Amino acid sequence: MDGPTGPGRGWLLRLVIAFSFAQGAVSMARPAVSYRALSLGADERAIGVITGVYALLPLFAAVPLGRRTDHGRCAPLLPLGVVLIAGGCALSGTAGSLPAMAAWSGVMGLGHLCFVIGAQSIVARQSAPAEQDRNFGHFTIGASLGQLVGPMAAGYVVSPDDGAMARTSALALVVSAAVAALAFVSLWRIEHRAPSRPRGERAAKVPVGRILRTRGVPAGIFISLAVLSATDILTAYLPVVGEQRSIAPVTVGLLLSLRAAATIACRLAMTPMLRLLGRTALLTTTCLLAGVLCAGIALPVPVWALAVMLAVLGFCLGVGQPLSMTTVVQAAPERARSTALALRLTGNRLGQVAAPASAGLIAGFAGTAAPFVMLGALLLGAAGLGLRGGGRTARATPSVPAPRTACTPTKRNHT
Repeated sequence: MDGPTGPGRGWLLRLVIAFSFAQGAVSMARPAVSYRALSLGADERAIGVITGVYALLPLFAAVPLGRRTDHGRCAPLLPLGVVLIAGGCALSGTAGSLPAMAAWSGVMGLGHLCFVIGAQSIVARQSAPAEQDRNFGHFTIGASLGQLVGPMAAGYVVSPDDGAMARTSALALVVSAAVAALAFVSLWRIEHRAPSRPRGERAAKVPVGRILRTRGVPAGIFISLAVLSATDILTAYLPVVGEQRSIAPVTVGLLLSLRAAATIACRLAMTPMLRLLGRTALLTTTCLLAGVLCAGIALPVPVWALAVMLAVLGFCLGVGQPLSMTTVVQAAPERARSTALALRLTGNRLGQVAAPASAGLIAGFAGTAAPFVMLGALLLGAAGLGLRGGGRTARATPSVPAPRTACTPTKRNHT
């Protein structure tokens, strides 16, 4: 689970550990935000708005941050992200109104974006082309570990009793801030020092339009958007579904953690699945099955059946994120890989703004189960794009290492 040797030996493991704490804090905070909002009188539409604001600030910040990491170091974004996540979590717990909760949720989302852009850029920079599927898969295990523990912890802390939900959901948010701060323990010597480039070359920027027109990049962005939207709405709306179906918060937390555990299992099995099926077939099949399962959550099934559906769904959703990262990195121009990853994250955040807002609107008119049908349609569209675009990207993957720049992988004997 390591990349290049040298001063940063063990960098990927430390990055996974840090990401586990950062993602765990966010995954604990987001259901807690929903429960606290419910205790303050929020309805389904308000939950959708608060969930969408989480992605609003990152929507505008992603590309500038990506430009910065294309022409500089990535590691400073990691502690900045941790500070913003911890602050957003803690201040959401002390907020006494829905607008204030939405604002601090946006700060939390900005912190998560800073951390993820920095971390993904480090993985792209320090992994050889043949290692990118594996290393991105291992990197996203950190997210899955956080998604495994976070919702379960929130479920145990938040009390469903009348009058206690406001206090216990606030406590869960303060605890999540402390969890985020633990990410600092492994943020040392993560990034190898990048080779310097002439000032004129460092100032050159690849136009965003050119990146978006590169074959394979739009498909990777949309697949990532669909998969993340599914994970996001599951996290935000399963507590609401649980309230309506009389499922206790602790059970909802366990269900969300079961989905995350299945995602971890998927990413551990990523390499053999790629050898067996190939990237195109794996992306298409998992998106197709995930779309059917998301729509199935709208059915009033018993808890045990919901658990089975979420486990299989979690396994399917585990494929899209790491493979879309590799798809975008390998398709993008060499001098704009961090910007391409930032555009992918912009697509993610656009989905996180539009999908919850749409989900809240749909839920307000058609009931809480309706957003899951919308997610099913989104994932079916991603399956179609994966079938059309995946093979092109695989054929476009360079067979020889590209010339080294500040954002291309370093040789194993280079520090």
